[in-house]
Amino acid sequence: MTLSICAIFSFYYYERPKLPDVTALRDVTLQTPMQIFSQDGKLLSQFGEKRRIPITYSDIPKYLIEALIATEDSRFYKHFGVDPIGITRAVLVIIRSGSVREGASTITQQLARNFFLSNEKKILRKIKEIFIAMHIEQLLSKKEIMELYVNKIFLGHRSYGFAAAAQTYFGKDLQNLSLSQIATLAGIPKAPSTMNPIYSLERATNRRNLVLLRMLEEKYITQQEYDKARIEIVESRYHQSDIEVDAPYVAELARAWAVELYGESAYTSGMNIYTTIDSKLQKAANQAAIDNLLAYDERHGYRGAEKILWKVGQAAFTQQQIENELKKTPVYGQIAPAIVTTVGSKSAKIWVKNSGEQTIDWAGMSWARKFLTDEIQGPEPKYASDILHEGEKIWVRVKPTTNIQLKKSKVWLLSQIPNANTALVAINPENGAILSLVGGFNFSYNKFNRATQSLRQIGSSVKPFIYSAAIEQGMTLATLINDAPINQWKKNQRVAWRPKNSPEIYSGPTRLRIGLAQSKNVMAVRVLREVGLGKVRQYLTRFGFNIDKLPHSETIALGASSLTPIKMTQAYSVFANGGYYIKPFYISKIEGPNGNLKFKANPKIICRQNCPEISLDNPTIHFAPQVISEQTAFLVREMMYSNIWGGGNWHDNSGWNGTGWRAQNLKRHDIGGKTGTTNRSKDAWYSGYGPNIVTTVWVGFDDYNRSLGQTKRSKKLDEQRISGIETGAKTAQPAWIKFMRIALQNQKTQDKLLPPEIIRVRIDRKSGLLTNKFDANSMFEYFLRGTEPREYTETTNNIYNNSEVEELF
Repeated sequence: MTLSICAIFSFYYYERPKLPDVTALRDVTLQTPMQIFSQDGKLLSQFGEKRRIPITYSDIPKYLIEALIATEDSRFYKHFGVDPIGITRAVLVIIRSGSVREGASTITQQLARNFFLSNEKKILRKIKEIFIAMHIEQLLSKKEIMELYVNKIFLGHRSYGFAAAAQTYFGKDLQNLSLSQIATLAGIPKAPSTMNPIYSLERATNRRNLVLLRMLEEKYITQQEYDKARIEIVESRYHQSDIEVDAPYVAELARAWAVELYGESAYTSGMNIYTTIDSKLQKAANQAAIDNLLAYDERHGYRGAEKILWKVGQAAFTQQQIENELKKTPVYGQIAPAIVTTVGSKSAKIWVKNSGEQTIDWAGMSWARKFLTDEIQGPEPKYASDILHEGEKIWVRVKPTTNIQLKKSKVWLLSQIPNANTALVAINPENGAILSLVGGFNFSYNKFNRATQSLRQIGSSVKPFIYSAAIEQGMTLATLINDAPINQWKKNQRVAWRPKNSPEIYSGPTRLRIGLAQSKNVMAVRVLREVGLGKVRQYLTRFGFNIDKLPHSETIALGASSLTPIKMTQAYSVFANGGYYIKPFYISKIEGPNGNLKFKANPKIICRQNCPEISLDNPTIHFAPQVISEQTAFLVREMMYSNIWGGGNWHDNSGWNGTGWRAQNLKRHDIGGKTGTTNRSKDAWYSGYGPNIVTTVWVGFDDYNRSLGQTKRSKKLDEQRISGIETGAKTAQPAWIKFMRIALQNQKTQDKLLPPEIIRVRIDRKSGLLTNKFDANSMFEYFLRGTEPREYTETTNNIYNNSEVEELF
C-alpha cells in the first residue's frame, strides 16, 4: 500500500507540469450557437453544430440537481473530487466479475473529462482525470461545479447541456419539465447516443425508472411523487429550435455575413445577431408572396400527380407503406405531401404527412383544370375522378383563414409545387433598413435568393426614372407627348422597330402624368428621345443602375435594363424619401453571449436641414447623398400616385385609371407605385411606396426563356378575377396590395406636403395650358415654379391664383 501511494504521488509530480490549467474554468466560454433575431427579438434561425442554452445555478430545477446526485454521484457534497468509497466499490466489482461494470467517476471527474480529456478507457487517462478533478475541487465551489456540469454535458442529438436537451426532446424550457421528464434527461449521461428517448423509448423509460428509484431511496422524492412520475408515459420527438418567424433567406444572409466577418468561430461564440426585419411585416410578406404565387400557379392548371404508387385494380399500399413513403418527402412551408386512398364523385380521401387521414371536398379541388401549356388550360373538371386517382402521391395545403372556428377544423385544398417563383422586398426609405424579405417559394426547396441574386429585366418599372430625367430637363406633368404608334426603320439591322402600347390603344397628345400612370410605351420612347439617350443612361446611375449594363438603344425606355428586386426597391426609395440614395442593410447589431455589444450598424442618414458638420468629434456620421431634387421626387410620386388613383371625375366622364388601379381597395391616398411587365411577360413587377415603406414584388420563372403566359377565366377562380395575359398588375401587384394592407394598417394617412417652389395651377385637361374655367375640362396640377404654362386656352387677362386650395382630382 505504501509503495502504491508513493508511486501515485511520484506519478502526480511527474505529470503535474503536463496537466491542464483548471483556472481556465473560471472564465470558461461555453460553445453556444449563433442565433439570429428580428429587430423585435423574435428568433429567425440558429446556426452551430452544438445546441446549447447556458443557464445559471439558480435556474437549475431542484429535481434535476437531486436526480443527478442520486444517479451519478450520491456523495457529491462529501468528497474532494474523487470518491474513495466509490472507487473501492468499483474495484471490488472488477475483482469479482473480471470486467469493468462501474465507472466510479464523480460529477467532478466527468466535468474534468468533458473539458480536458478524451473518453478513451485507459488507466493513464483515469489517473489524470483524478488529479484534474482534485484541482477543480480546490478551485471551484460545489455550486460552480454543478453549474458547469449541467451546461457542458453531452446529451445526444447535438444537445449540450440540460437546457438544450429539454428543448430537443420535449420542446420545453428546462424549468417547465415534469419530474418524469427531468428524470428521463438525468438518465441520458450514462449513454447519450442510445438512452435518449428518440433513439430508444424503451431504454430511456427503463433508465428513467432507475433514476426515480434512486431519488426515492435517497429520500429526494416521496412515494406518491415516485408512483405518479413512474406511470407517466414518456412522449418525445425531435424539436428544432423554436423558430418564431420564418425568414430563412434573411437568416442565410446574416449567417454568411457573420462568418465572413468573424470566421468559423461565429458558429460557437454564442453571438446574437439582430436584423432589421420586422417580425409582423415578415409574416405578412411570407403570406402575401406565397399565396399570390400559388394563385398564379393554380389559375394555369393542375400538372397532375407527383408520383403514381399503385393503379386502380392493383394492391393498395398498407398504412405503414403509406407512412414510409411520405417520410421520404419533406413538407415545404404550407404544402405537404399526401397519398390518395379513395376517390368519390365530388371528394377524395387522402393520407397527409403528419396529419393522417383527411378529406378534400369538391371546393378544394374544383380549380384543377388540366395544365396544357403556360398559355392553355384544359376544360373545367366535373368530377373528382377527372382530377385524382387512387394511389397518387400529391401535394395539399390547408385553406388559409382568419376565422378561429375554421382554424380548428382544417379545410384541405389540392395544391402543387409552383413552377414559377417570386421575391418580395420591403425597405424603410429613410435609412435603408430591410423590413421584410422573401427570396423565393421555399428555402428548403431551393436556396437561391431571388431578392438579392436574381438579375431580371425590369420592363415598364423603368419609366419613373425616364420621366424623372425628363422633369429634370424641364418637362412638367402637363407636358403633352404624342401617344401614337412608332414605326422606325433601322438600316443597320434592316428591320422596322415598332414599339407598341399594351393594350394597343393610342390617345394622341397626352399629358406626362397620364403617360406614366397608364404606362404608355410609345410615350416613354418619345420622352427618352426628348431627353437624349446618353443623358438618360447617365441619369439612371443616380439610382444604382450600372451604366456598363445599360443598353445603348431606345429599348432602355421599355425596360431592357436589369436589376435585382432589392436594387429595384432601393431605386424607388429615392422617390419616396425626397431624392436621397440610401443603401439597404439587414444587420442592426450583434451582441456577445453576455449581452456585450460587438457591432452596431451605422447607415448613412438623411439630413434635410440643420445638418451637423462631419468632424473629428463626429467621425461616425455619414449622410446619404441627394441624387435628385426634392421637387423632382415629389412630381414623380404624383405620377405614381395616379398609377393607382388615376384622375378626372367619373361622374362627368373625365375619369381614367392607371395600371395599378387594383390598389384603390387599400383606400389610402398616400400611396403610389408602378407596374412592370417585360416583353412576352417573362417578368412581372410592382414597386410602390407608402408612409415609411417601399415595397417591390417580382414574379417570374427561373428559366428566363419561359413566359408567364396567359389564362382564360375560370368559374371556380372567380375570387381572383384574373385572366388574360399575365402582367405586373395581375401577377405581382396582388401580393403588393395584400402585404401593404398589413404594413400600413397602423400608419396614419399622411397629408400631402408640398416642397418649396412647388405650386398648383389650374390647367385645361386636354391641352395642359392655363384656364380660368372651373368645369370638368379643368383641373389643378403641380409644377416647379417657373415651369408652369404661361398661355391660356382662351384669350383672357386673368391671372391664376397660387393660393387655391382645391384638392387635385
